[in-house]
Amino acid sequence: MLSSSSLFAGDGARAHLDRFLDGLETLRAEFAQEVIDTETNQVSHSTGVFYLSRPNRFRWVYEGEYPRYIIADGKTIWLVEEDLQQVSQRSQKAVLEGTPAGLFAKKLDLDKEFEVKDVGQRMGLSWLRLRPRSEDSQFEQILLAFEGDKLSRMEMADRLGQVTRFDFFKMQRNLPLQDSLFRFVAPPGYDILDQ
Repeated sequence: MLSSSSLFAGDGARAHLDRFLDGLETLRAEFAQEVIDTETNQVSHSTGVFYLSRPNRFRWVYEGEYPRYIIADGKTIWLVEEDLQQVSQRSQKAVLEGTPAGLFAKKLDLDKEFEVKDVGQRMGLSWLRLRPRSEDSQFEQILLAFEGDKLSRMEMADRLGQVTRFDFFKMQRNLPLQDSLFRFVAPPGYDILDQ
């Protein structure tokens, strides 16, 4: 019996992405994030959990000594820094254009938003390169790596040459997620900053 990854091994990464997004309503995944500067030095390493509820809602939970949350409720993106008792808020529409979060959070015309290129196999994964068409995007390119139809890695290069890499683990599709994950009300005493 063939596994799903061997069954689709001849497909390009674009086909894997299309199947990954097809029917996607919710997603939960653990992640490890690494930020690499222009000199290829690791600047930071974080772990956490990512939640997605389409359309337009997600939550990134960064664990560790200084926990942070990024919450998108469909209109506003909230960056919550508990240790500083500080919250930054921005319009979600302005922030998500040409970003991976925008790609996953809403159903969009991929070819209208990105220049899409299949870049072949590397490290046993099928890679796809997305270059945002918008001049306003903060990213130069986004690389997505698939193992079968499972998103395994995402690498984002910003316009300053810094690379942010996400490895995804224990991904679960279309499970029930509580609405409270995607709502934010600032606790008393928090500073709220508009960006």
